[in-house]
Amino acid sequence: MTALNAIRAQALLKWQTLSAREQRGLTVLGLLLGVWLFYAVAVAPALNTLRNSDPRRAQIGQQQAHMLALQAQAQALKARTPLSRDEALRSLQSLTPNSQIQLNVQGDRVSAQLKAVPAATLANWLTQARSQAQALPLEAHLTRSSGAIANTNTNATTAPPANNVAWDGTLVLRLPNRGGAAN
Repeated sequence: MTALNAIRAQALLKWQTLSAREQRGLTVLGLLLGVWLFYAVAVAPALNTLRNSDPRRAQIGQQQAHMLALQAQAQALKARTPLSRDEALRSLQSLTPNSQIQLNVQGDRVSAQLKAVPAATLANWLTQARSQAQALPLEAHLTRSSGAIANTNTNATTAPPANNVAWDGTLVLRLPNRGGAAN
């Protein structure tokens, strides 16, 4: 405590030796330093939080919508009635009308041979196979097709769009194993 009093007395003595103009300048400098410190500690973080709140709120809203969509999808998958193997096979065959996808049944598995299947068609077919036929993908051996998808654009100088990707290969799907043959 005495050391603190000694420092304080020394500072007061030094203050009294300064002229009134120097004392006023140091007072203003101290006030400015105090205001800056208050702003840096109390105001700036709050302003940054406020500034970033709208984009963060939008991002959280998107995450929530995505999670709710996943929840609804999971509940729909839980609530659906299980299909027998034969019903699932009939449903899968009805979903596969084109010649680009050939099905080979091997017990409770179905092998799908793909020949230049457009990416959008393959994605749609897989979605329907999972939701309607309740077939689950087990294996996928896919390669990008070397044959280009027919382009309806007659202007040969334009590049084909990036969504003209086609796939060749094999997909192995597992049919549901519930109940045997349908009555």
